[in-house]
Amino acid sequence: MTKARGKQFEGLWKRGRRFVTGLALGAGLLSAAVAGAAELDKVVFGTNWFAQAEHGGFYQAKATGIYKKYGLDVDIEMGGPQVNNVQLLLAGKQNITMGYPIRNIKSLVQDLPVVTIAAPFQSDPQALLAHPHVKSLEEIKGKPVYVFSGAKQTFWPWLEANYGFTDDMIRPYTFSVQPFLADKSVVQQGYVTSEPFAMEKGGVTPSVFLFAEYGYPPYAQTLETTREWVEEKPEVLRRFVQASMEGWKSYFENPAPANALIKQDNPQMTDEQIAFGIEKMKEYGLVAGGDAKTEGLGVMTDARWKATFDFMAEAGMVPKDLDYKKAYTLEFLPEEPVLP
Repeated sequence: MTKARGKQFEGLWKRGRRFVTGLALGAGLLSAAVAGAAELDKVVFGTNWFAQAEHGGFYQAKATGIYKKYGLDVDIEMGGPQVNNVQLLLAGKQNITMGYPIRNIKSLVQDLPVVTIAAPFQSDPQALLAHPHVKSLEEIKGKPVYVFSGAKQTFWPWLEANYGFTDDMIRPYTFSVQPFLADKSVVQQGYVTSEPFAMEKGGVTPSVFLFAEYGYPPYAQTLETTREWVEEKPEVLRRFVQASMEGWKSYFENPAPANALIKQDNPQMTDEQIAFGIEKMKEYGLVAGGDAKTEGLGVMTDARWKATFDFMAEAGMVPKDLDYKKAYTLEFLPEEPVLP
């Protein structure tokens, strides 16, 4: 993957230099883009699942040379059901990983040195999916709901607090839509970008209740790194965030380069499934909606982090006196926003 860049303006940028003002940051990004013959900085980035459209911006930045333009040689490692990205991150096997604010805030209780630096997904794509006759979340109360084992540590307490859901409603989710297709009473969790596609292929267009549209506060598919990298590799992180957000913008304009790499990493992924994922990301504004419309892709705000922490604290998921601001930093967001 690595290849020496052109020699124009050789020497303007030196690895590791930290710029402390907005002007210097801009100069650093520009010089990284045009520096000649310098060694690329290696970054291992881990995703949260098998390659899919929801990872498109990162694959696009790799496929189109955006990462290389910013002086980076990025390896993308797929996640999966047996992959623990936090362990890989803390062990130094990955440098940046795809995370989740709830998990990150919880890690503070164990004093794990994990820090979130950007939020590619402004909304969590998690939803409850029901048969068409179900018209509201309120109607689901008291019915069996198939959810994964981690639901009790993420969205289930929010459903309990806001919609009166109870633990006796929980049924084990097997990551298959077959029970749903076979039984009109079944309600299950799913990503709006994924499971509805399989359901429609099976002949059922589900009612979709996207938690984010009802006030569920966390970002999703965030970029996490270690406190060590925040201290020792700040310019690498800035360039990675900048390049990744440019990758997302490019992906929505012409996804073909990324899609080729996605299918290379995950041969079971089809063009139809990818197209569905892109359509739903756009429809629900998962990447380019919310604050990203005006403040740029990947943006995070103190207010959203506080809302997430407040929900967690009220639900008893973390201590109310936890210093949740250690879980994230706004330092590495693009100085010049990458607008959708």
